[in-house]
Amino acid sequence: MNYRFVFLGAPGSGKGTWSGIVSQRLDLSHLSTGDLLRQEVAEGSELGQKAKAFMEAGELVPDEMILALVDKKLGEVEGVILDGYPRNLAQAQSLDEILEKNEIGLTKVVYLDVPEDELVRRITSRIVCPNCGATYNLQTMPPKVEGICDRCGSKLVQRKDDTEEVFRTRLEAYKKQTAPLLEYYEEAGLLLRYSNFGPQTEERAQEFLALLTKE
Repeated sequence: MNYRFVFLGAPGSGKGTWSGIVSQRLDLSHLSTGDLLRQEVAEGSELGQKAKAFMEAGELVPDEMILALVDKKLGEVEGVILDGYPRNLAQAQSLDEILEKNEIGLTKVVYLDVPEDELVRRITSRIVCPNCGATYNLQTMPPKVEGICDRCGSKLVQRKDDTEEVFRTRLEAYKKQTAPLLEYYEEAGLLLRYSNFGPQTEERAQEFLALLTKE
């Protein structure tokens, strides 16, 4: 089955982690708008240069930039996890139009619920690989060798938007623009709420996959 999921949640709620697990086990494409944008920035594209200023300030990238990326990528894949999109009602409505155009629909919209204090702790402890995009957490999921990526051996860094000050800005933007999506998708009968607090275990992974694929 070509599952199509949207993962919602505040920065640090675990969207990237769960997207990676689910995409691998269900053979789905993982589309993270954050990763797609960072790729554009790294390549120095026109869109990337425009997005860079917003990202480093902890502000949300304008809808039209995100929509252009998502529309292109959805035309290239079948089963998919959308991680980081949509982020507001306007984007959700645009996504509905894209899906309708392609005569497809969403399977479920998953909201990863995490307490705010835990979000701050996770974000300020996060380090990433600038080469392959792997993500680690100094407290909960550190690399095997300090400061070095397990996958490719590159030096790990903290993203500029992962400081507490910038994160607080991102969190406020999330509350204002993204949280209303919960009501939108709940009314559509698509919303699944999941408390993503606790250790990452195989038992939890199996539980999560069962919830996602339940008819």
